Amino acid sequence: MNIATAVMDEIDIEAEDGGSGVHPMFLDAPRSVSFNKLRKRLLRQVRQALEDFQMLKGQKRWLVGLSGGKDSYGLLALLLDLKWRGLLPVELIACNLDQGQPNFPKHILPEYLTKIGVAHRIEYRDTYSIVKEKVPEGATYCSLCSRLRRGNLYRIAREEGCDALVLGHHREDILETFFMNFFHGGRLASMPAKLLNDEGDLMLLRPLAYAAEDDLAKFAAAMQFPIIPCDLCGSQDGLQRNAMKDMLADIERRMPGRKDTMLRALAHVNPSHLLDPKLFDFAGLMTGGSSVGRTAAD
Repeated sequence: MNIATAVMDEIDIEAEDGGSGVHPMFLDAPRSVSFNKLRKRLLRQVRQALEDFQMLKGQKRWLVGLSGGKDSYGLLALLLDLKWRGLLPVELIACNLDQGQPNFPKHILPEYLTKIGVAHRIEYRDTYSIVKEKVPEGATYCSLCSRLRRGNLYRIAREEGCDALVLGHHREDILETFFMNFFHGGRLASMPAKLLNDEGDLMLLRPLAYAAEDDLAKFAAAMQFPIIPCDLCGSQDGLQRNAMKDMLADIERRMPGRKDTMLRALAHVNPSHLLDPKLFDFAGLMTGGSSVGRTAAD
């Protein structure tokens, strides 16, 4: 029996026995067939990403970034679920970076994490003031805010003896980033599921790479996570990312299944059929069967 099948079978058993033996985070989870199917699908997708990108290779301790949004809550829950089942042999510590945003409810995350018995660290760094000061009026905050947050999370990961920083970016985040780079950056690039940081001492992992945002929203609603809205980025309209999100949603409405197809395309790249001479030796192409740059895909 493979791991994905084992996960599905365990959840079926859990539904039959009334939910005994589950992680405390799931004690009040729905017992419906529809939720069970959703949970199995997300677990299967996370497990597939862990395997496809060898995320567990040499890993012992992960810092899980927890913003208080639906995606990071879902990530934490699914990782805890896999760990509870003995399918994730790493230590987990949840971390929230309190960035000094006005009206941020500081009590919600520590109270919730303590209640469900999850090791955590809450760190205060007023990056909000820096972003407001540095970003011109009318410009978007996301880029600078993200860089400042990422730098602090890397520091905390080192201080906590972690091998990796784990973030809750999902399928739509990856596709939106690809099209932002495509339309506005003039390059083919997206969010990798696994990335070595510039210093070379930490991995950045995205186990939700195959998970759909709609599924994560349904999962969060069913689990009744105490969601904390973002009053910084979430307060701005007209972001380029929102335009990409709307475009992808429109494509999916007109042609269901295209998001999954586009995600698969990012995993099946043929450099000889693109235009980058740094990735493929076009100069080495010759007639007569002696081309040095030809690939097996050709």
